[in-house]
Amino acid sequence: MDGVVMALALAFGLVLLISVSLSGLAARTVLSTALLFLVAGALIGQGGFGLVDIPSNGAFVTGLADLALFTVLFTDGQRAGLPSLKESWRLSGRALGLAMPLTMVGIAVPTHYLTSLDWTTSFLIGAILSPTDPVFASAIVGRTDVPLRLRRLLNVESGLNDGLALPFVLIFLATAANRDTDFGGIAIELVAGLVLGVAIPAAIALAWRLKILTAEPRLQALGPLAVAVVLYATCHLTHANPYLAAFAAGATLATMDRVSAEHFEHFGDLLSETTKFAALLVFGALITPERLSHLTVGDWAVAVIAIVLIRPAAMMLSLVRTPLPARERSVAAWFGPKGFASVVYGLLALQAGIPAGEHVFDLVAITIALSIVLHSSTDVPVAKALRIEPPDNLPTGRPEPLSQKESS
Repeated sequence: MDGVVMALALAFGLVLLISVSLSGLAARTVLSTALLFLVAGALIGQGGFGLVDIPSNGAFVTGLADLALFTVLFTDGQRAGLPSLKESWRLSGRALGLAMPLTMVGIAVPTHYLTSLDWTTSFLIGAILSPTDPVFASAIVGRTDVPLRLRRLLNVESGLNDGLALPFVLIFLATAANRDTDFGGIAIELVAGLVLGVAIPAAIALAWRLKILTAEPRLQALGPLAVAVVLYATCHLTHANPYLAAFAAGATLATMDRVSAEHFEHFGDLLSETTKFAALLVFGALITPERLSHLTVGDWAVAVIAIVLIRPAAMMLSLVRTPLPARERSVAAWFGPKGFASVVYGLLALQAGIPAGEHVFDLVAITIALSIVLHSSTDVPVAKALRIEPPDNLPTGRPEPLSQKESS
């Protein structure tokens, strides 16, 4: 196992170096750093050069995907304080209350008829693929010149729908495995996650207001990181929902201690990017020809329909009669990429021992991979369609000519 970890570490370092070096080009073109890591993972895995062999049902894969999702949600939550949530709730509430259930059902129906899976398993796939992860659309969500209401809509939707999808995943998993569903236990997990996500950072933020607890400026960014570590461990020890807790904690800190949130913002973005890329590398290594060879035309059709038809249609329907302009509605409808929540839930299905567990994971895997390819390579063109030009003043690494320095 040590050899596998070191091979992964070497591959991660090399791809990270290449991605950083090409990030300026990626910001102006369809080149995607997320796609680079996914492809690199596929190349070093058993479907490529066979440098690493990672068991898909191992704790390492599940733990990494879980940590990446928690980190991304905690960071995203800090962009959505209480004032932002109040202002964007009308649109986000429609996305969560209408578009998400429509997406779940919309994916389940073609899955049942195109893959011959039973209804319970089909709805399980619908629940797994219903959350969105606009972190792959960084040119949209991460740009301050994109309309604020659009960024808030996508950010709040993705931050909350990961946790909201979990009860449905657990219910359909228990049904598929012929186990009694503990509805009370699931509700307790969700409520506990929300309570911990608010209570722990709120208590710490209030304590930081004491004069004796004053952080040195260069260490202030570590305060929210410490909160995240404490919360992550507490959620897993108490079996509370860590995803709702992560987003709630980020939003609570942004509301109660804006200074700490601002100090953490740049560091948090780098941290979430690092964990995200590591998870993508490992996920790519799991996608092998052997795993995909048994998939039918119907399976591939489900993946395409889920991304190109179901999500856009559900979102457009949910945004009818809202003040959002037609162009922004179209962007919100398109950017429903499948991300880490679906990876984690797909791994849960694989490890749950249900009859079609392998089939479920493979179908989820190709949908996520296709989503990453499509969404991470269309963010810049869509940004241009919104009449927002990608940055053109990025450093080139070359020294500036003396004549230009003097003229400036």
